[in-house]
Amino acid sequence: MLSPTAVAIRTALQSVLVALLVLGLKYLAYLLTGSVALYSDALESIINVAAAIGAYLALRVSARPADAGHPYGHSKAEYFSAVAEGVLIILAALSIIHAALPDFQHPRELNAPLTGLAISAGASVINFLWAGVLLRTGRARRSPALIADGRHVMSDVVTSVGVLGGLMIAKYTGWFILDPALAVLVALNILWSGYSLVRDSVGGLMDAAVDPGTEKRIRRAISTEAEGALEAHDLRTRHAGAVTFVEFHLVVPGDMTVEEAHAICDRLENALQLEVEGASVTIHVEPQEKAKHHGVLVL
Repeated sequence: MLSPTAVAIRTALQSVLVALLVLGLKYLAYLLTGSVALYSDALESIINVAAAIGAYLALRVSARPADAGHPYGHSKAEYFSAVAEGVLIILAALSIIHAALPDFQHPRELNAPLTGLAISAGASVINFLWAGVLLRTGRARRSPALIADGRHVMSDVVTSVGVLGGLMIAKYTGWFILDPALAVLVALNILWSGYSLVRDSVGGLMDAAVDPGTEKRIRRAISTEAEGALEAHDLRTRHAGAVTFVEFHLVVPGDMTVEEAHAICDRLENALQLEVEGASVTIHVEPQEKAKHHGVLVL
């Protein structure tokens, strides 16, 4: 049975193949129609290919074990992949706007639109199904790279549906200016997607804390599993890819033996790793006189 890391790497490699297939279909749809909106859709698929390759390479790097030069492991490599994907998305959006502007002055009639639209619709169905796979696997693996890839592909689906609907209207009304207008709308949506990816990934690189719900669960686990200790304070958390680092100070009675304090720490580590998948726990034990009388009180 494959490990979660191996599953994530295999999924990322499959994502490259799916992205190449979708790119081929969307580019064929553009060739058949001459639609600048479908061209913009195909251009975004080029970014999907680059992003999928980046996610695959990042997952390969993040799977490497900790070493002397990287004692905390390589899990942050996934955030670099997500940031790079966001930048590529933004560049693609600017390219789409540049390509669409001339068509506002000279709108072009679409060629063989039904065939092209049908091919593009088929590509969107493939993207929709694959985005669901990426998001499920990414959340189960807690992989920023796969989640970013899944969100991007799902964003591509949304914009593709909008483009297809608009082009159908253009075909039956003769309002061919809708073609470049839709391309610009696609570009704006892609810009927002790219900005969101960069923002979220930079948060990971800057060691952002876990979300409030996860922190509440951590505090509850400490409170209920630290029997024999007095309090825990200076709780700090951060994400690094699939790993969640949890650090805190644990206050114990002054007359407690090292063995007894160690047993409490072992119990806490096990409880936190069950509560937060992939948790790496560091506990600093302190004597009673170091109590701050705030933080997490032991039940």
